[in-house]
Amino acid sequence: MSSNINRFDTYPLSEEIVRALDSLGYTEPTPVQREVIPQVLAQRDLTVRAQTGSGKTAAFGIPICELVAWEENKPQALILTPTRELAGQIKEDIINIGRFKRIKAVAIYGKQPFAQQKLELKQKVHVIAGTPGRVLDHIQRGTLQVDKLRYLVIDEADEMLSRGFIEQVEAILEQLPKDRLTLLFSATMPSGVEQLCHKHMKSPVDIEIEAVGGVTVERITHTLYTVQEQEQEKLELLRAVTVTRNPDSCIIFCRMQETVDQVARQLKRWGYPCDKLHGGMEQDDRFSVMHAFRRREFRYLVATDLAARGIDIENITHVINYDLPMDKENFVHRIGRTGRAGMSGEAITFAVQPGEERYLEEIERYIGFALPRAEMPTAEEQAVAQRAFEAKLSKEEAPRVDRRDLLSQDITKLYFGGGKKKKLRAVDFVGTIARLEGVTADDIGIITIEDSATFIDILNGKGQLVLRAMKQTTIKGKLLKVHVANK
Repeated sequence: MSSNINRFDTYPLSEEIVRALDSLGYTEPTPVQREVIPQVLAQRDLTVRAQTGSGKTAAFGIPICELVAWEENKPQALILTPTRELAGQIKEDIINIGRFKRIKAVAIYGKQPFAQQKLELKQKVHVIAGTPGRVLDHIQRGTLQVDKLRYLVIDEADEMLSRGFIEQVEAILEQLPKDRLTLLFSATMPSGVEQLCHKHMKSPVDIEIEAVGGVTVERITHTLYTVQEQEQEKLELLRAVTVTRNPDSCIIFCRMQETVDQVARQLKRWGYPCDKLHGGMEQDDRFSVMHAFRRREFRYLVATDLAARGIDIENITHVINYDLPMDKENFVHRIGRTGRAGMSGEAITFAVQPGEERYLEEIERYIGFALPRAEMPTAEEQAVAQRAFEAKLSKEEAPRVDRRDLLSQDITKLYFGGGKKKKLRAVDFVGTIARLEGVTADDIGIITIEDSATFIDILNGKGQLVLRAMKQTTIKGKLLKVHVANK
C-alpha cells in the first residue's frame, strides 16, 4: 500500500495539475519525480543523472506547469533537447500536464518552416521545447523573446555534447536572464557537461537515480549472439530470434539508414507487422510512425539510434541490437527502451566476430558485466515455436490508447472565424463561452488567436454543446462562423 508521500496530490500542486495527472493515469511518482518535483517547486537549480524511462519529462514538466503564470504572454520556460522527436514529445507532455491550467507549449526545431514557427511564437506561449540550433536562430532574429524566461531545462545534456551542440547551448545561455532556474538532465556526466554546470548554474543540487542507465540484470535479461560478416546470416539469426522469443513489442536497432531500410523490407516480406524510423525520413512521417508504434498498431520498429534517446513508449518487451553501436553510451540508451518503469524486458545483441571485439569489450566494461553468450536457436527450437509465433502474427490486436490521447477523448478543438483583425481577445471568448448554460470557465482550454481565426479547446466533453450554442451567440456583437477545427 502506498504511503502519502507516494501520491501527487500530497505535493503543493494546484487542483488543475493534479486533475490532469489523474486523467493521464499517473498514480505514484517515480523515484526521479519524488526527488526532483519538490526541489523545482522550491526553486533550486538541479543536475539530475537519471536513466531513460525513469519519468524525467514529468519530473520537470509537472513543477514547470505549476510555476508558470498563465497571465504572462511571453515564454517563461525553455526546454532544450538534442532531437526533434524529443522536442515534439515534450511539447505534447507539457500540453497534457497543463491542459486544465491552459498552458500553451510549442516545439521549434530545424527542417520545419521558420515562418510558421515565427507565427506560433507571436501567440501567447508559456513553454517552448526545441533543438539548440533553431532556438538560437529565433533568439538572434528576435522572434523568440526571452526577457520573461524564468525556467530553463537542458535535457539529454550528454547527447548535446556528443552531437556537438554544446557551443549552441552556451550561446543560448548567454542570452537568457541570469535570474532563472536551471535544470540539467543527463544519463551520463562527461567533463564537458560538468563544465557547463559549473559555469552556468547556481550551487545546483545533485541528484542521481541509478548510476548506469537502466541496464541492470534485475530488470533486463541480456543475450549476446555472435555472427560472421555475411548480412544473410544476421537476417537468419534475426528470424530465428524473433520466432523463438515471439516479442509483443520490439525495437530493432541498426547503425545505418540503409540497413534500416533493408531490414524493414525483409521483415515485411516475412509478413511481420513493422515500420521504420530514421533521420532520412520526413519529420511528419517520423512522428506518425512513433504515434502508431505507441498505439501498438505494429509490433516491430526498425530504427537508427534516433529512437534510442528519450522516446517514451510503454511496454516494449524486447530490444534487438542488430548492429552493435559504435559508442558505449548508445548501447545504454538503446537498452533503456525496455525494462522501463519497473517492468521487465529483454535485450538481444548481435556482434560480428571477428571484427567487433573491441567495441564489445568497451560496452561490457562500461556496463560492468559480460553479456551472456548464446547459440543461434536450432531448427527444432524454431519449429516448436513457429505455431505460437504465427498465431500471434495473425492476431488482430485493437490499438492501445496512448496515455497522451486519454485527455484528448473529452476535448474538442473549435474554429471561430475571427481573430486579431476583429479586435478579439481571449477574455472576450472566455467571457462569452463561460456564460453559456451548462458551461463554466473550467471547460475552456487553450485559446490560440490568429489574425483571422481563433482556435479553442473545449474540455470535459462539452464541445458539441458549445458548438451548437455559439452558432447563435455573438462575441463583442459579432456572430462568427464556428465549426470543429481540422487542426
